[in-house]
Amino acid sequence: MASSLTSVSAGTPGYEKTFLGHPRGLANLFMTEMWERYSFYGMRALLVLYLSAEVADGGLGMNDATAVAIYSVYNAMVYLLALPGGWLGDRVWGARNAVAVAGVIIMAGHFLLAVPAQISFFIGLAFIAVGSGVLKANISTMVGHLYPDRNDPRRDGGFTIFYMGINLGAFVAPLTIGAVGQWVSWHLGFAMAGVGMAIGLLFYFLGFRNLSPESNRVPAPLDAAGRAAMIKKALIWLAVAAGAYGVIGMAGVFTIDWVLWPLTILGLALPAWYLIRVKRDKDLEDVERSRMSAYVWFFVAAAAFWAIYDQSGSTLSLFAKNDTQSTLFGFSFPESWYQSLNPLFVMALAPVFAWAWVALAKRSKEPSTLSKFAFGLVLIGASFGVMMLAQGVAAGDAKVTPMWLVTVYFMQTIGELTLSPVGLSLTTKLAPQKYASQMMGVWFLAVTAGNSVVALLQLLGAPTDTQGWFASLGALAAVAGIAIFMYRKKVQPLMGGVH
Repeated sequence: MASSLTSVSAGTPGYEKTFLGHPRGLANLFMTEMWERYSFYGMRALLVLYLSAEVADGGLGMNDATAVAIYSVYNAMVYLLALPGGWLGDRVWGARNAVAVAGVIIMAGHFLLAVPAQISFFIGLAFIAVGSGVLKANISTMVGHLYPDRNDPRRDGGFTIFYMGINLGAFVAPLTIGAVGQWVSWHLGFAMAGVGMAIGLLFYFLGFRNLSPESNRVPAPLDAAGRAAMIKKALIWLAVAAGAYGVIGMAGVFTIDWVLWPLTILGLALPAWYLIRVKRDKDLEDVERSRMSAYVWFFVAAAAFWAIYDQSGSTLSLFAKNDTQSTLFGFSFPESWYQSLNPLFVMALAPVFAWAWVALAKRSKEPSTLSKFAFGLVLIGASFGVMMLAQGVAAGDAKVTPMWLVTVYFMQTIGELTLSPVGLSLTTKLAPQKYASQMMGVWFLAVTAGNSVVALLQLLGAPTDTQGWFASLGALAAVAGIAIFMYRKKVQPLMGGVH
């Protein structure tokens, strides 16, 4: 059957042009997110490699531990900032304007990375973290706005198309930005990421007329007094930070650790404080408080999962550079290309998993959500068991075959597909009514906590290039998964009827 990207739907007066049968705004949001993810994952594929590269090779010459810590703190801040990013969309700008501002900040950040100066590099990294947090919190909301009827049968399909845009951008980015960054110029690679975000913004601005009017509305706007109070608090904290770092700078003792330590502690303390605050809220009913008790265990386990999973671009990239052959079947490639494996596997396996769950459900054999969660943890732990073996094989000057890392990324993708969707689902099911919207931000805080743990271990001097590193973290995740499975009958009652 012949088809085109835009078709005509005879459901409304005057007919409505659609994108693959969906509102036309989906095409603009798809392209915006695809190019934003292109810029995000392209830069991330280079980050640790650039930080740890010798100065003579154009890098910053940092030791591996500092490079991994910076990468982990950066990841943690992206997800941490999704919480205030969502607040800005709800209370100040509205989703449409929030995404526009965020995209400009991200683009500026990437171009700052392209300037060959350390100060501009780290300012650019901060810009990207802030912009990514704000954009991440609002663009998915805008996809939902395209379907005012929550029972619209196209809704799930629309989010599936949008999700494919994420993975398509993430797949292509390391193959292009990674190759240019490693083989031509690091800073040219970072500039390519900026151009990618600029293309995404172009699609976004050209598609304003196709977006839902709801996306331009501020759901719960701050009044004048609220805005004044917000600005006052922001200026006070900015002044405190500027004063503190000014004193440190004048004393001549400033190092990157003065930034990494506070952010790492914040990435651990804020999630813990937020969970305790919600759980102790006196407005919650007994069943909601019980569900939050169950959720804490899932949150901790998820943090263990993301602590391993997000090392794909840090410790695994360093293993690829230092201990893995960069040729396969006679074809040479840069280490950054390994970052394309996960999105490739996701695009290939996600439809298979979706079909499998439906097929098993029809036979009443679909695993419970607790079992899926446990399996994801065990598998991510097992992937680091494979890394432990690979590290042993790579002892001395030996370099291992790329198939070790291909196997690890394949295992981690399967773990992601069993745990991540389940975690999102559990969050919506266990969330107290009062915190229904905020709890999605809390789920992202599990990523923040996991990355902050890795950063903390690096700041304390734990070596990442040893079998002990992979064995200990892998065992932790596997034990967490086994514990959830073994005690599922004790956890289930805490979930207040949620299955």
